Amino acid sequence: MALSQRDVRTRIKAVTNIEKITRAMAMIAAARLRRAVTRIETLRPYANAIRRMTREASKAAGSLKRVPILQAHDEERTVGLLLVAGDRGLAGAFNSNVVRAGIAAGHEHEAAGRRVVYFASGRRVASSLAFRSLEVAESFTGYTDRPSFSDARRIAERLVAAFLDGEVDRVEIVYNGYVSAISQVVRRETLLPLQQATLLEEESAEDAAVEAAKPYHVAPEYEPDPEAVLRRLVPDYVEISIFRALLESTASEHGARMTAMRHASDNAVELIQDLTLQMNRARQAEITQDLMEVVAGAEGLGG
Repeated sequence: MALSQRDVRTRIKAVTNIEKITRAMAMIAAARLRRAVTRIETLRPYANAIRRMTREASKAAGSLKRVPILQAHDEERTVGLLLVAGDRGLAGAFNSNVVRAGIAAGHEHEAAGRRVVYFASGRRVASSLAFRSLEVAESFTGYTDRPSFSDARRIAERLVAAFLDGEVDRVEIVYNGYVSAISQVVRRETLLPLQQATLLEEESAEDAAVEAAKPYHVAPEYEPDPEAVLRRLVPDYVEISIFRALLESTASEHGARMTAMRHASDNAVELIQDLTLQMNRARQAEITQDLMEVVAGAEGLGG
């Protein structure tokens, strides 16, 4: 059934209002994205330094058996998965990508005979896991637009306590890594135990290049010993790793929301153009019909 001109005008007005809202949301997301990227760039040198110091101290320590937080459990029966996403939607597949990757990781561990305990950062993750009747040990919400280091510390303390108390034997984190405003990559990293953490993998090409560029190399000396240094460094490493993931996730969310809202605005503009064309055609049809009726009436009077 064809819409009347009045109905079409109403739809045009509604779509125009939506287009204004989505365009404003895209502009807000773009401004927040710039701030989020600046925070990532500011944190990166410190995070890399903590990672490098922890890796070197662990090499110097050799055996890590006397430091509880560094000890790998005899068996990996339970795995803690921290899924990091946002509190809000309207960001395309940003939240669903993390949930999908986290559940896939959980299924992988369950297939290997390990129990999975989920930790959620962001309301969308918590609600999605609850909807699927998956066990959520604890959820952290209310900060995803602008996370602070205290938020990362709160999460890190909970995860470290779960690892030390034997609640979990392994801790992994899944989040959206920021590549650009239009590109986010889901990353899965191991935080604990340290022996299996991403930290102790072979040096990246960037780190190797930095080391090669140094004019000389000096082996660091540790006082009182490398294990004591590691007792202090590892909690910082966990906190910084989580804080970096939170910042990366925030930047990814703003980028995804900016892109989604721009696409929504473009689609709204196209729909407005289609509706305007439809209204003009309807008006032209009505005018043509009125003219035909006038001509037919005149011919009838003339007859």
